[in-house]
Amino acid sequence: MATILVVDDEMGIRALLSEILTDEGHTIELAENAAQARSARERVRPDLVLLDIWMPDVDGITLLKEWGATGQLNMPVVMMSGHGTIDTAVEATKYGATAFLEKPITLQKLLRAVEQALARTPPKPPAPAVLANAPIISSFRGPDVSLTVEAAMTGGLGLPASMPVDLGPQSEQSFDLDRPLREARDAFEKSYFEFHLARENGSMTRVAEKTGLERTHLYRKLKQLGVDLSRNKRGGVA
Repeated sequence: MATILVVDDEMGIRALLSEILTDEGHTIELAENAAQARSARERVRPDLVLLDIWMPDVDGITLLKEWGATGQLNMPVVMMSGHGTIDTAVEATKYGATAFLEKPITLQKLLRAVEQALARTPPKPPAPAVLANAPIISSFRGPDVSLTVEAAMTGGLGLPASMPVDLGPQSEQSFDLDRPLREARDAFEKSYFEFHLARENGSMTRVAEKTGLERTHLYRKLKQLGVDLSRNKRGGVA
């Protein structure tokens, strides 16, 4: 997914936004002041910046103006403030901010602002193809993309015939029922949640909505079942 730089002098705000956005599959960089923000921007070239307005050294509006004046405002910037006014929001927009979030920031508003801001980012050029003269695969099964061309399974794509092909999340699985009920139920629930995590690219928010569980309850349930959350992170990804 995206690399997001969070700039805020409050440790609690940085930690909260980092946790939420990491769960959404993004890579998060943190800065507590303008100096750290400048360094992080040069080091990681973020896809999006969440920038607090009221900071002790250089405020967010001044940093936003600086980036705009020096040609460094080549990523969307969402401003944040707990003491914002309409005039502040208008000023931020005038100097290049794409959105304004008022603290305390709700989960829904944060995710919507991030999604909308990233949608405005020009798409990055695709990576060069690794496999030369590979045949076009256009077969699909159900909602999941699957390789059904025999060549993909037998080395026709230039891969070893023994190399496993990832077919994505599978909605049909078999279970060993000759075991105690609790073990069978845990195995089913683990597969059920792993399926939805894979389908939703590791988004805890969307999996919670799909399964009807409160997010904190879902997180505890996944830990209890031993689900590997890092494996489902997007871009780690998820």
